[in-house]
Amino acid sequence: QVRLVESGGGLVQPGESLRLSCAAPESISTFYDMAWYRQPPGTQRELIAHITSAGSINYADSVKNRFTISIDNAKKSLYLQMNSLNPDDTSVYSCHDQLRGFWGQGTQVPVSS
Repeated sequence: QVRLVESGGGLVQPGESLRLSCAAPESISTFYDMAWYRQPPGTQRELIAHITSAGSINYADSVKNRFTISIDNAKKSLYLQMNSLNPDDTSVYSCHDQLRGFWGQGTQVPVSS
């Protein structure tokens, strides 16, 4: 099964920033339609950011103006820049190839002082 590879998670304090990365395996040459999801403890997974290679970008209201999604197809990577993190952002974050249906393994981001 094809898996995307995430990195960059870890414990941060409220107000700090973090950047998550999602790398494509050898079998994928280009990201066309990608998204970041998160699943807070005890809740359902939710879509928080979506981007297409055509330039369409959308965010959930909960992260708008704080998080930035981007693609670098030269590096075959997807990113999520997260600023002004707060405890409500504590979640397992996962990247998803919306076109091919592939997921990353998930990376934990606890936000706590």
